[in-house]
Amino acid sequence: AWVQTILERRLKSDDVRRLVQDQEAAAVKRTLEEERLRKARVELPGDMFRLETPEELERAAKALKKEAKRKRYECMGDEERARLKAIVTRGNEMSIELSYQGKLFYHAVVASAPSCRFKELGSYGQTQLGEWNNRLIKGDNLGVLKTLLSDPAVAGQVKLIYIDPPFAANINYRTGASRTATVSWSNEDETAYEDRLIGEEYLEFLRRRLILLREILAEDGSIYVHIDWKMGHYVKILMDEVFGQERFINDIARIKCNPKNFERKAYSNIKDMLLFYSKTEDYIWNDPREKMTKEDILNLFPKVDKEGRRYTTTPLHAPGETRHGPTGQPWKGLKPPKGRHWRYDPKELDRLDEQGLIEWSRTGNPRKIIYAEEISTKGKKRQDIWEFKDPPYPSYPTEKSLDMLRMILEASSSPGDLVLDCFAGSGTTLVAAQELGRRWIGIDNSLVAIKKTRKRLLAMRSCPSFVVYEAEAH
Repeated sequence: AWVQTILERRLKSDDVRRLVQDQEAAAVKRTLEEERLRKARVELPGDMFRLETPEELERAAKALKKEAKRKRYECMGDEERARLKAIVTRGNEMSIELSYQGKLFYHAVVASAPSCRFKELGSYGQTQLGEWNNRLIKGDNLGVLKTLLSDPAVAGQVKLIYIDPPFAANINYRTGASRTATVSWSNEDETAYEDRLIGEEYLEFLRRRLILLREILAEDGSIYVHIDWKMGHYVKILMDEVFGQERFINDIARIKCNPKNFERKAYSNIKDMLLFYSKTEDYIWNDPREKMTKEDILNLFPKVDKEGRRYTTTPLHAPGETRHGPTGQPWKGLKPPKGRHWRYDPKELDRLDEQGLIEWSRTGNPRKIIYAEEISTKGKKRQDIWEFKDPPYPSYPTEKSLDMLRMILEASSSPGDLVLDCFAGSGTTLVAAQELGRRWIGIDNSLVAIKKTRKRLLAMRSCPSFVVYEAEAH
């Protein structure tokens, strides 16, 4: 009120002194002194800055846009500034971000997120005091993540994050005693979780959690965000903002169900998506492979040699000319095709030819021979289209495939690594982590989810040790 009064009346210092003679002005003076002692931070659209006098307030109000931009840059960390500089100086790339009401700056999210304390509800298995214990935490994941940032055993130690957040579907998901389904339910069922946030509110809800997740992630860590086709493209831009466009690795399409035959004026939807990002360029990657089927071998290795071994051939040259290097020079009198160069040094080409691993066509074109047994034992490289269908009889709404989570954990973490899922649901991530010898933290705000997860963990063949907590406000 006093700020508004001073701005509207454009009062100077002498005028303010005269005003303090009446009761209202005395209250204004007390407020001024209290705020001065605290070096009051007055919140303005876009940023916050310190004020000393009404004159400074008036000048700052006039220069609000310029001040907000400057403060935003000052609040950035070194890494964020470097990323901004890299984006600005790249001539062929653009920095794109979503703009909407209520969007906080990166560091304001970290600073303003509420912290909490953990109340132990029960321990299971052989938990040990002073040693690592897996954690299942019931509470709002924003406050839980902020609190975990002050835990040296967690902050910067999480190697892999998988989350399957709400999809902005604007519905409540229910579960019953006899069945659980996403699209069909009874009024007698209890609510498993609410997915009611939409639009700007949803985006900022997710963005703030992504920021805290990035802070908690190890330098060689990575994150998978499971999202649907309606919101995925917005979330992709959010993740570019938070993690950086250069840290984007894959947009993975997951086939989630059998073909549908709904009467809808559109193509039927059988997929959703996973966005795969890393924190730095040096991230854990164990090169996952798929087992090759007999059909794969017949299709990929159509040729058969004199000994009955199946094989295929690949070009010995690659795109791009090399003018001065050995891969641009003639080999056995042959030059690489125009605009291309040899994939191998001429000495390596000689070795391959001597070992019978080069097939010469009738026109004299050399190609490298690759035998099926060389690849089939290792398996074929996994592509960015996965078929991991949802469980036909889930224990919790929107439950995801356990095989998919096993594959993700094997690809992007190692035994003993710490894995986190802050939208734990029925605990599929935690079950996969337990099976594969990873440490884990699961967080969910739904009591139904916590109960389902605890029951599922305790039903495992080798009962894991873990502690269940409830997050409480300070």
